[in-house]
Amino acid sequence: MVKVKFLGHAAFLIEGSKRILIDPFLTGNPAAATKPEELDADLILVTHAHGDHIGDAAAIARRTGAKIVAMYDIANYLVESEQGITTIGMNYGPTEVDGVKIVQVPAWHSSSDGKYSIGSACGYIIELDGVRIYHAGDTYVFRDMELFAELYGPIDVALLPIGGHFTMGVKEAAKAVEFLKPKKVVPMHYNTWPPIAADPEEFMRLVGDKAEVVILEPGETLEL
Repeated sequence: MVKVKFLGHAAFLIEGSKRILIDPFLTGNPAAATKPEELDADLILVTHAHGDHIGDAAAIARRTGAKIVAMYDIANYLVESEQGITTIGMNYGPTEVDGVKIVQVPAWHSSSDGKYSIGSACGYIIELDGVRIYHAGDTYVFRDMELFAELYGPIDVALLPIGGHFTMGVKEAAKAVEFLKPKKVVPMHYNTWPPIAADPEEFMRLVGDKAEVVILEPGETLEL
């Protein structure tokens, strides 16, 4: 069994034979369901360098020994700015880390520390214990999403932003579901702050029978 726990905003903990954190923005996150010191991880995946995604990655990695997987430029940035962490820099394409299959895929978004651009934004397709999970990161919808299932197999659950302003809104995210054809979809990156207010029930209505929409509150878990 693989468990996908929503930690708030775009942060998730995936638990199976490995524990994988994605975009662990917890400190300063008004929607956070836990504290960074309460989490253990084997791998930490970072989609881009914005503070609400890179978040507590370095602090958790330093404490737990988890490896941080990120865009090559972001991995180098972390090594230069932090001490006592291990990073794995990659770029769009497939790899395998400690038995976990990972594909870094494009995302249409910026990536910076708030002042300087650092690398490019990405999403991840993760295969753990036979379960395939797509975390879109921050992105707009794009037709190349159709390739993901074609190249890497059916997606069991897609984690998609719906908040608009910085990412897809509900309309665009529903179109992304058409392209991705996942079995289940979990909306994320909404209602953390007023600019990204969105209604997940509207997203569910727009998706219709194209996939099962699972609305998770921070701290709730989806079992696969």
